[in-house]
Amino acid sequence: MAHDFNLHAPQGANRKKRILGRGQGSGRGTTSGKGNKGQKARSGGKTYVGFEGGQMPLYRRLAQRGFSNYPFKQEWQIVNLGEIEKHYESGETVDHVSLNKKGLIKRKAPVKILADGVITKKLKFIVDAISASAKEKVQKTGGEVTVLPPPEKAQPKNKNVKKRAGKING
Repeated sequence: MAHDFNLHAPQGANRKKRILGRGQGSGRGTTSGKGNKGQKARSGGKTYVGFEGGQMPLYRRLAQRGFSNYPFKQEWQIVNLGEIEKHYESGETVDHVSLNKKGLIKRKAPVKILADGVITKKLKFIVDAISASAKEKVQKTGGEVTVLPPPEKAQPKNKNVKKRAGKING
């Protein structure tokens, strides 16, 4: 059985490659579109973002003050009781694996359960955090709540310390 497919790229999708340095008649000869002389006309002549022609760049002229906690911030994935009510049957366990399977969380970040919505089913919760009001609602329905201990943070390795095995400096 032969299929008659008419597959082709849309108009304008495939353009001819611009060929440089092929004589004056080509329109891109001599300087090959790089202008006359200067750093950017040379091979390897690039500058970095923020380069100011050798002048001390603005980002280095400004003083750095204070401390940013951004690299150490803890991001939580929030799940409301109303969403859990829709996706779970009575007697099920609510944890990272089941929340991920049901599409309520996407990442590996810790999960916090909030009390928005109504819960009527008896469920077992094994999560990283839960609000006091959510915990109260779950316990009223006869559910169980287990809060996982926070994971231990790995200490950064000191790259400046070199170990010497059996070397004696004399």
